[in-house]
Amino acid sequence: MSLSSVTAFLAEKAPDLEVIVLDESTATVAMAAAAHRVVPAQIAKTLALRIADDVILIVTGGEARLDNRKFKARFATKARMLDLSDVEAETSHPVGGVCPFGLPKPLAVYCDVSLRAFDIVVPAAGATNAAVRISPERMAEITGAAWIDVTAST
Repeated sequence: MSLSSVTAFLAEKAPDLEVIVLDESTATVAMAAAAHRVVPAQIAKTLALRIADDVILIVTGGEARLDNRKFKARFATKARMLDLSDVEAETSHPVGGVCPFGLPKPLAVYCDVSLRAFDIVVPAAGATNAAVRISPERMAEITGAAWIDVTAST
């Protein structure tokens, strides 16, 4: 369902975008960067976190790391990654294919400012071998994401 839900979402919200499906896995930032011929920081990785009873998604640059102090200042709690076993249940996407598109239920989506270093970023598209090329601003627009700064400065 995951790749098809992303394809359906993009067909409705951004029909000009094409989902890129490769023969090889792009499940890690390094693998995705090599396969899509971009620098690792240009891969838009989606983190699934739990805040109290809610699940949120934060999309960051591929090399960005959460800054615990910034996260706590923004969300008034410590960052807690979703258990691997819960990721697919909450997002419908497998680990390595998690993205802010085609979700089974509304989740709060945030885009970290680390994405703004690039005109085009490459987030996964619901499978460990699927992705899309998109501008960070457009990704935020079509997902209803809020911009935040929760990663460590490099």
